[in-house]
Amino acid sequence: MPDSKTGPKTGHGAARHRFWFAMSGFVMALALLPFSFNVERRLETTVHIKGGESEKVDRELAQRFQSPYAHRVVLVISGVPDPDSPQAADTLAFLTTSLRSIPGVAGAISGVDWPDPMFTGNNGGALIIVGLGQHDQSVESLVPKLREKADWMEGQLRSQYPHIRLQITGETPINYDLRKVSADDVRHAEERAMPVTLFLLLLAFGSFVAALLPLGVGFLSISMAMGACALLTHFLHLSILVQNLATMAGLGLGIDYALLMVTRFREALAEGFDPGCAADIAGEQAGRTLIVSASTVAIGFSALLFVPISEIRSIGIAGLLVTVLSVMLCTFILPWVLGLLGHRIDAARLRLPFGRLKTLDSADSSNERWARWGSIVTRWPWTALLLAGIPLLVLALHARKISIGLPDRDSLPAQAESVKALHTLQAMGRSGVVQSLRVVLELPPQSPARSPAGWLALSRLTRRFQSDPRAQEVLSLPTLTAMSDTADGVDQIPEPIRKGLQSGDGRSALIELLPKPNLTPSQLMRWVREVRSSDAAAITGVPGAVLRVGGIPAINADYDSVVNERLPKVMVGVVLGSLLALLIGLRSLFAAVKAILLNLLSVGASFGTLVLVFQEGYGSKLLGLDGPTGAVFPIVPILSFAIVFGLSMDYEVFLVARVLEERRRGLSERSAVIEGVARTCGLITSAAAIMIAVFVAFTMGSFLVVQMLGFTLAVAVFIDATVVRMIVGPALLQLAGDWNWWPLGLHGAPVASEKPLLQ
Repeated sequence: MPDSKTGPKTGHGAARHRFWFAMSGFVMALALLPFSFNVERRLETTVHIKGGESEKVDRELAQRFQSPYAHRVVLVISGVPDPDSPQAADTLAFLTTSLRSIPGVAGAISGVDWPDPMFTGNNGGALIIVGLGQHDQSVESLVPKLREKADWMEGQLRSQYPHIRLQITGETPINYDLRKVSADDVRHAEERAMPVTLFLLLLAFGSFVAALLPLGVGFLSISMAMGACALLTHFLHLSILVQNLATMAGLGLGIDYALLMVTRFREALAEGFDPGCAADIAGEQAGRTLIVSASTVAIGFSALLFVPISEIRSIGIAGLLVTVLSVMLCTFILPWVLGLLGHRIDAARLRLPFGRLKTLDSADSSNERWARWGSIVTRWPWTALLLAGIPLLVLALHARKISIGLPDRDSLPAQAESVKALHTLQAMGRSGVVQSLRVVLELPPQSPARSPAGWLALSRLTRRFQSDPRAQEVLSLPTLTAMSDTADGVDQIPEPIRKGLQSGDGRSALIELLPKPNLTPSQLMRWVREVRSSDAAAITGVPGAVLRVGGIPAINADYDSVVNERLPKVMVGVVLGSLLALLIGLRSLFAAVKAILLNLLSVGASFGTLVLVFQEGYGSKLLGLDGPTGAVFPIVPILSFAIVFGLSMDYEVFLVARVLEERRRGLSERSAVIEGVARTCGLITSAAAIMIAVFVAFTMGSFLVVQMLGFTLAVAVFIDATVVRMIVGPALLQLAGDWNWWPLGLHGAPVASEKPLLQ
C-alpha cells in the first residue's frame, strides 16, 4: 500500500469509467421500470405444454369442433329448495337467459335445456354450464363480468329464495383467482420480509446508509426484472409464478451480491484507501467473485429454459433476468455510488442501549471469533467432517423417498371465490364437471362418427367407459340418444350440445368422462394414462381409430410426464455447467469438484427435509397444513434443484475465492483457510439469514407449491451456510492442502508462509 494511504491511483479516468458505467445502468433501469407496474395483468395462469396432448385437444375442441363449451365455467346454485320444481325451472330459465346476454358468453345450458342428473346436486342445488367464446380479450377477462352478473341475478331472486347463493367456478375462474392470490402473496411476503431484512442488514453494517444500499439493489433488480418480463409477454407465454420467483430471487440475490460489494468497500476504507480506490478494489475483487457466483446461478436457471412447459420456462427467464440485473446493478451502479458516499456510508450509525454494535467489517473481535472457529475445524478436520457430514448424509438418503406427483389434499387457496364454489360443487357431488376427462375419438375417413361403423365404435367406447367404476357419468352422442343403435336421434339434440360433441367434418367425437368426486388427482392422472395407452382400434373395432385425452387431469398428466422426463437432464446440465464455470473461475479441478459434491449434499439434505415435513407431515402443522401431502408437486424438485444449486454455490464461491486470494498472497493452506473463514463466515451468515428470511416469508403464503418451494430453498440455504460452509467445507480444504488448487489455482503465487493472520 502506498505511504499516502491512497492505494493505487485511480485518477479522473477511473472516476469517469465508474460514472459512465453507472449512467448506462441508470438508463437501463429507467427504461424498464415503467413496464413493471401492474405486470400481473400480462402474466398467465394457464399452463402451456409444448407438444402436450391436452393442449392439442383444447385447441381441437375450439377450432375443429367449434364447440361453444371448449372453454367453460360452472355457475353453482345453492339455496334453492327444490331444483326440480316448476318454480325452479323458471328460475333456471331466467338465469340461463341472463347469462347468454353477456358479451363473450357462447352458451349457457341447464337441466331445463337438457334433462340430466348432472345438472342437479345430490343434496339439492343445481348448476349451469356456461361456455366462453372467442372475443377480443382473453377468456379470463369474462370472469369479473360473470361475477357481476351473478351478484345482480342473486339480488333479483333474493325475495323468492332468501338463502340463494350463486358462485362461479371452473378452470378459468380458478386461474383468474390464482392471479389475484399470487399478487397478494407477493405483497404480503414483501411486507413480512422487508422489516426482518432491514433489521439483519442493520445488524450486519450498523449503519442505515450501508443497510439501505443492498435493500435498494434488491428492490431495483426485482422491478427491472418485472419490467423486462412485461416486455417479453408480447412474444412469450410467461407464468404468474414469475412474480413469486422474481421477488424471492431478487431480494435474495440482489441483497447478497450488494452485501458482498459493500462489505469489501468498507474493508478497503478501513485499510486506509481513499473512497475512489476502495470502490475500484470492491468492484474488482468482489465483482470477480460475483461473476463466478452468478454464473452458476444463471446456469441453473438456464437449464429450465429447455423444459417445454411455459410455467417452468417463465421461472427460468425471470431467474436469469434477476441474476443478470443484480450483477449489473452491483458492478455498474454500486461502485459509483460507493465512491460518492465514501466514509459517509457509515452515516446514521445505529446506537443500541446495550453498547456498540459489532458489524461485519469493523468488529475485530467478531473476526477473531471466526478465526478461532476456523482454527478448531482445521486442527481436527476428520472429526469435524464426520460430526457434520453424517447427519447431512442421513437427510440426503431420506430424499430417495420423494414421491413426485399431485398432493392428495386440496392444494388450492381456500380463500379464493372460485375455490369456495368448487367446494360447494364437491359437496353437491358434481365436481367431476370441472375435473372431467375429455376424450376425443378420431375415426378414419371411411367411418365417420354417424356412419353405422362409426356409431358402433362410438357406442362400444362409451359402454367401456360406463363400466369403469371411476366414472360417475359419461356424456357422448350415444348417451344423449339413450344408447340408440343408430345415429338417427342425433339431430334431436340441441345444436350447441351437438357441436360440442362432434367435429364439423364428422370424423371426431367427444366423450366426456365425469369422475366420481372421491378420486384423488393422482388417480385421475393414472386414468388419463390408461385411456391414452389403450388400444382404440381393438376397443372400437375400427382399424385406425385414435384416442386423445384433454381436460385438467390430462394437463396434470402431461406436466408430470414432462418433468419426470426432463428432471435428470436438467440435473446433469446444471452440474456440468456449474463445474465448467467453477473450473474457469477458480482454475482448480479439485475445488470445483468439491464444490459440486457439497452442493449435491446440500440439495439432497433439503429434499430429505421436504419429504419429512410436507410429504410425511412431520411438523407440517407449524406451516398451516392439516396433515401430510403424500406427494411433492412435480415443479418443486426441478425448480429447487436448479435454484438451490446456484444459490448454494454463492457461499462456496465466497469462501473458496477468499481462501484462494489469501493463498495467492502467500499464506499457507491452514492459515488461508482460517483467514478465509474469519473474513467470509460473518458475511455468509448475514447473507444467508437475509435469504432465509425472504424464503420463509413465502413459505407462509397461500400457494402450497410456493410454500414447498420457499421451504426447500430456506432449508437448503440454512444447511449450506451453517453446516456445509462453516464445518464441512473448511475441513475438506484443510485435508486437501495444495491439491485444492491443482492445476492452475496457485499459478504465480508466492511461497506460502506458515503464520496465520488471525489467531
